[in-house]
Amino acid sequence: MSPQVTIYTDGSALGNPGPGGYGIVLLAPPNHRKELSAGFRLTTNNRMELMAVCVGLEALKVPCNVTVYSDSKYVVDAIEKGWLRQWVAKGFKDKKNPDLWQRYLHASARHNVRFVWVKGHANNVENERCDRLAVAAANGQGLSEDKGYISGE
Repeated sequence: MSPQVTIYTDGSALGNPGPGGYGIVLLAPPNHRKELSAGFRLTTNNRMELMAVCVGLEALKVPCNVTVYSDSKYVVDAIEKGWLRQWVAKGFKDKKNPDLWQRYLHASARHNVRFVWVKGHANNVENERCDRLAVAAANGQGLSEDKGYISGE
């Protein structure tokens, strides 16, 4: 039986595009908790939202049943409403962030993943924690380059 894992994610971009970051809280019974975050010099909010999901899934060492909580309609709707399947079928023609969507497909392949949209800044404790991690990462020093970001996207 696969372990049950809950992942909360959030992304931030200061200026959009601008410096950005993501924050992740991973929770697994009975009391495992891990927080992850990183910042980038130039990126977008949507890239950080999606990158958070990718990194969260990549952090799992074994196949899991995963519930991802995100305040990103871009990410949640793309997956839950089947848009991503259409984008794949069309080779991501005219779609933004194909590098991260392909990374998501690879990261999610060995897991059973479902998404739940949560309203941002609505006192959801873990979502608020992810927001603080993402903003702190975006404001950090020595930010990395988001190699997949293409100016003008």
